[in-house]
Amino acid sequence: MSHIVIDARVINTTTGTYVERLLHYLQKLDRVNRYTVIIPSTDSNYWQPTAENFSVRFGDYDNYSLAEQTGFKSFLDSLDADLVHFCMPQQPIRYSGKKVTTFHDLTLLRVYNSDKNFIVFKAKQLVGRYVFKRAAVTSNQIIVPTQYTKNDLVDFADISPNKVHVTYEAADIGQFETIPYEVPFKRFLINVGRHSDYKNCVRLAEAHQKLLEKHPDLGLVFVNGPDESVLANKKLFEERGYKNIHFTLKSMKGERDYLYNKATAYVTPSLFEGFGLGALEAMGFGLPVISSNATCLPEVYADGALYFDPLSVDDIADKIDSILSDETARKDLIKRGKARHAWFSWEKMAKETLDVYTEALTK
Repeated sequence: MSHIVIDARVINTTTGTYVERLLHYLQKLDRVNRYTVIIPSTDSNYWQPTAENFSVRFGDYDNYSLAEQTGFKSFLDSLDADLVHFCMPQQPIRYSGKKVTTFHDLTLLRVYNSDKNFIVFKAKQLVGRYVFKRAAVTSNQIIVPTQYTKNDLVDFADISPNKVHVTYEAADIGQFETIPYEVPFKRFLINVGRHSDYKNCVRLAEAHQKLLEKHPDLGLVFVNGPDESVLANKKLFEERGYKNIHFTLKSMKGERDYLYNKATAYVTPSLFEGFGLGALEAMGFGLPVISSNATCLPEVYADGALYFDPLSVDDIADKIDSILSDETARKDLIKRGKARHAWFSWEKMAKETLDVYTEALTK
């Protein structure tokens, strides 16, 4: 029996679905090893273990902070773990025990977000480059969600591809009771997530305005919390006089799932992703997905999506129109999307992660 520590401090963030689903299935798959799961004290009611061999410890150490490098390292040392799984690359760089690190993507290093303070963001990127490379070099094994991210990481950190394992994520549906959320449209496109520059939501809005010439009743609904990037785009669209655009300014899962059930199509215009969970969820709800052809998205969605050039507003509009105007094509895309959604499994991801733990412990 080994003692495995899982750094789950991001369990209640935008990447928290991965962590929560991993823990959910590990508790079903592994009743032999002992697990300590580290979460922030503010999330004490967010996640609770259901298996006797899992326990929770609180770790309140901010990412990329001095406390993470000093206090968190001492905390980890005190746990006497046989293996630590860092579910994000941010970690104490001087931790010397066996470890597995999950790199979801290299977005922090590859893009700039104008909603952030330029100097602060560039400083964070510099720190991130060092921490990411150090984590990649010193990790015994590495987990990534796509082959694209694997290639990107191997190239960035100059590490052996043999220690980098692709464990595809998945998209469970029907977990949450739907909560009605009415929008002023009978037909609408939907996009879920933040509005950082690389999410390319401005071009999506521009394409939607072009579509109104042919589809004057078509709405565009952005499902998201009211962070700075979202509010900045809301203001921009209002200043430009854009019509039929609605921001929920809420990110509750029940309301999101209600809108998945009501939407006409899902559009993901992103310029950079490590996996792209939102559109995969939409496929499971029976929505046709029209997607950017950038980075990992064709790898994940395969023939389950219709692709466009994310830098071309005209191409975005044309591809959306082709699905809105052709019911046969729409139904075919829905069918292929459902099949693609079913190909992925969180349980399979957890099994593969457990295999990575075993490899790290035995080498």
